[in-house]
Order: sequence, then structure tokens, then C-alpha cells
Amino acid sequence: MCYSVYLSTNSDQNFSRENSDLIRFRKMAADEPFGSMLQHEHKLYVGSKSGCSCTFRHLTSVELGFSEPVDWYEEAKDEILATRSLIMIIRKLIDRGDQVDCIDVWYGAAEEDIVKKTVNLHTLENKQFRFFENHLFRFVNQA
Repeated sequence: MCYSVYLSTNSDQNFSRENSDLIRFRKMAADEPFGSMLQHEHKLYVGSKSGCSCTFRHLTSVELGFSEPVDWYEEAKDEILATRSLIMIIRKLIDRGDQVDCIDVWYGAAEEDIVKKTVNLHTLENKQFRFFENHLFRFVNQA
């Protein structure tokens, strides 16, 4: 059982340059699930230090929304740092005019389980970003 994060963009940048101990990009295989839900031509699987995408910040629902880490909801420091690294990469792409979407899925989810959500980076700080299980995020930066 685990999470998978898939990202697509119209940017043809070499994402392997962004790989670190906390985050790993690899080209998404043509037969990987959820690829058809992603809008853009360059599709990537985004793994975390665990190899899968489990060591990013995740919530099972959107009820708590985006929020910086709080004492009463324990999160590992590596999860916080990995998620912040990823949203910084996404923000950089959006700020230079590229398009980005990504999907966070729990093992066994089906396409009909996925909820679409627009994320306005203009109103969201990097430290507040976290994934919501079975959600497809479309990123914008609108004042």
C-alpha cells in the first residue's frame, strides 16, 4: 500500500537535475495508471526518499485544507522538506509561464475516485502545501 504522485508539464526541462535524497523524478511509462488524466505532454512519476511517493505530506481529505505543519498533527521533517522542495519546483515552472498538473493517488484508486482541484499558488505559501489523497491538482498563479 502506498501513494503515487504523477506530474505533467509542458516544460521539456531535464528533471533529473532536480533529483535529491528527498525527491526523485523519472519519466512516466506509457502504461502507468492515471497518465490519461494528466494534461501535458511531459509526464513524470515523482518519488520521495522511500522510492514511492509516501514520504511527502498527504491528507486523506481536503477538510483541513492547506496548512503549514502544526504540533498536534505529527509529520516527519523529511516529509515536510520533500513536499516543500516539490512545490518550489512547481512554483518555478508556473512563474516562468509553464503549465503543471499533478495527481496524488492511493494504491487501488480508480480514475472515477479522483477529484479535481485548482491550486492558486498566488495565495499559497510553500510551507502550506500538502497533497490530498486521490486529487488532481491544476496549478495556477493568479492575483
